Amino acid sequence: MSNDLLEQITASLVDSDPDGTAELTRQAIGAGMEPMTIIDRGLVPGMDIVGEKFRTGEYFLPHLIIAASGMKQSMELLEPELSRRGEKAQTLGTAVIGTVKGDIHEIGKSLVATMIAANGFQVHDLGVDVPTEAFVAKVKETGANLLGLSALLTTTMTAQREIIEALEEAGIRDQVKVMVGGAPVSQEWARTIGADGYAEDAVGAVELCKELVA
Repeated sequence: MSNDLLEQITASLVDSDPDGTAELTRQAIGAGMEPMTIIDRGLVPGMDIVGEKFRTGEYFLPHLIIAASGMKQSMELLEPELSRRGEKAQTLGTAVIGTVKGDIHEIGKSLVATMIAANGFQVHDLGVDVPTEAFVAKVKETGANLLGLSALLTTTMTAQREIIEALEEAGIRDQVKVMVGGAPVSQEWARTIGADGYAEDAVGAVELCKELVA
């Protein structure tokens, strides 16, 4: 029975049925299944399949957004259960993420935040139009080992360089890996400003996060 439920949770993510994912997660909790089992054997495999289908071109951005929504709903149900047991979902690292000052683009950044959270990172999403000092303060406060900077305009991408310089001035550049993304951003730009990596999309961002903290 439990394996059947877990397989259904995986399938619901792959089939773009976020309400189904949440309902099946509710059923699994009601059946007394361990929260970490639901995550590791139901949700994570589903997100892995969706990510792979996106990579091969079988799925597109809406598929990713819908699956991430299902994962998010399920995690909201599971977190109180984990707390009750004194457990925590295993974290690979702590990430601060946001869209830089002067830029109000939300979707790409939010998708990356959800996807990396779904893959085992504790994520602090600062939102959009985030000033340089807010990124630096949050990295200090959380001890984050990852910082994701999104910029969707050529006029705002220079803020990514300013944030890296501010981290150096604050003496915390060595503690945090900086990854950059956004439409005008490239691998070359990442190299030029001294970032640690560049991701083209949310699936690439997940892989990059795992590489950077490995």
